[in-house]
Amino acid sequence: MVGKVLGIRDLEQFSSRRSSVYVDPECDKFFELPLFIAASSNDVTTKCQCFQFSPGKEPALRSFTEIQQLLQQGKKRDVKNILRENSWPINSPIRSQLWPLLCGQHLTKQHMLDGFYWEMVHQVFGTTELSEKPIMLPAFVDAIHCLPYHLTSTGRAVADRIVNVLGYDCPDITYSPVLYPITSILLHFMSEEEAYICLAGLVASKEKVFINQTKLQHEVTWKTVMQIAKKHTKSAVSYFQRICPGQKLERVFMDWCWWILAGLPFQHLVRIMDCFFHEGIKVLYRVALVILNLFHKECQSNNEWSPDNIKNDIGNALIKFCKKIPVSPAKLLHAAFSIRGLSTQYISRISIKTEMLLKSRSVLNSSSKQLIKSRSSDNLPTSQSQVNIQMMSHTLTIREHFGLPGTTNFIKTWTDRQFLFTLWSWLPVRITMYQPKLLYTTEEHGCSLTTFYVRVEQHEPTLLMIKTCNNEVFGAYCSSRWFERNVKDDKGQRQAYFGTGETFLFSLYPERAKYPWVGIEGDKDLGHSSELFMAADSKMITIGGGEGQAIWMDENIRFGKTDGCKTFNNPPLCPSGDFEIRVLEVYGFVGS
Repeated sequence: MVGKVLGIRDLEQFSSRRSSVYVDPECDKFFELPLFIAASSNDVTTKCQCFQFSPGKEPALRSFTEIQQLLQQGKKRDVKNILRENSWPINSPIRSQLWPLLCGQHLTKQHMLDGFYWEMVHQVFGTTELSEKPIMLPAFVDAIHCLPYHLTSTGRAVADRIVNVLGYDCPDITYSPVLYPITSILLHFMSEEEAYICLAGLVASKEKVFINQTKLQHEVTWKTVMQIAKKHTKSAVSYFQRICPGQKLERVFMDWCWWILAGLPFQHLVRIMDCFFHEGIKVLYRVALVILNLFHKECQSNNEWSPDNIKNDIGNALIKFCKKIPVSPAKLLHAAFSIRGLSTQYISRISIKTEMLLKSRSVLNSSSKQLIKSRSSDNLPTSQSQVNIQMMSHTLTIREHFGLPGTTNFIKTWTDRQFLFTLWSWLPVRITMYQPKLLYTTEEHGCSLTTFYVRVEQHEPTLLMIKTCNNEVFGAYCSSRWFERNVKDDKGQRQAYFGTGETFLFSLYPERAKYPWVGIEGDKDLGHSSELFMAADSKMITIGGGEGQAIWMDENIRFGKTDGCKTFNNPPLCPSGDFEIRVLEVYGFVGS
């Protein structure tokens, strides 16, 4: 509602304040009808039952100004709750301001000036005039799923142009089938330039995932949904496995995002986007699980969805079911956010594990097609990596102690390089493309955990290297920011442990070994003790846990201890277990 009862004759005037010029006006009027109450009647004048209002009562919905103030105050949790609970009607004018605000908070290019988009349009097309001829879409778009959501021909041409400009500005996007549908949805509520800026924010976001941009990310996403579904919707998944055993079930989950984007009614989709633009892809994960459960229940009670009718094409049946889903947008979201045990950290662990498994299989498959290489040439760094290693070796104070006592400087340098080459080969491939930067060293910045946090906590990932007073050299690649020690869970409590399965331990001297996360080995659930990656507070730092701590350091960064632990299945990284720190160095990676 907008604060007063409107007559039908006011429809056109009100519509102009919300409706985009790119939307089919007949469709837009249909969407708007639930809002308008005839002046002479208490009945809602509508063909649709998606919105139910009591005569004379208006829902207490929060305003844009309230949400804007909360975001400015950093109260993102309060904003999250408001977005989940406030069912603004589909034609509410709030979204023309709200959505750009939500997407804008994820922008990394805060310096984006007015007119930037139109300059890009001119660069790509040579003019800012909209061509009457069809525009060829980028290769990353899936032509089958260019969903227009009732846009006019002009609206579709504008969507085509936005996607092209985004592809030009973001050449790293190689596969992103959901990008076009989201563009179409945005154009219902804002201008072309605003829609582009919103998409730029979603694509550039580093803290949360919104839009997959490669085939690997796309595969990781649907396999993550499948893994989560096996745990949180066991009965539904078991039922579908009985109907379509083997690979067919994977085919169903490959299309999971289209249950939502191509199946759900538009009013459901808009409310989902309210939350999605703030929270990210986990909102879609939750909605997908609810859809599975609802469909499973219908299959058991409705002959239309009997096994004989759906077993040959469950994926298509799911989309058909979504088109006439038996719950309102509010109930759908309420069910989605009521699922327990589906935290961001849990989803991230599943996603990282899935990505690493896919990458390892890809490496194995590609290497099996090549001739056997000598061991001496395995994992040699690229030319760019060698430059980066050279830069790292200039700043590495620990390097002076890699050589054995009494050896020449030449041998020391050669040994130093071999250690660094080995370490570099253990890093994730994408990280080896970035330039290392010394963030903290006890020799220059002193021995203080407070100073460590000030200089290191906002960087992701980081590489910790410890040299003990007994000349042992070991450390850890830490995949998450140390700032996450301050992040609170959904109950407002700080997480004891954080990090992801990309974290690993290593030893360089006297033994050379890498100790990756035990979860990389397979899909088996190894329990909580195998996921204790990183922990920190004002008194200590810990890496690895479960029947011991792989690396523990005190607040003065002077003493530490090392044990075997379940997270990495490592032995103690130095023979004595307890150690005194001679040097601690921490590296970040510029541009990562």
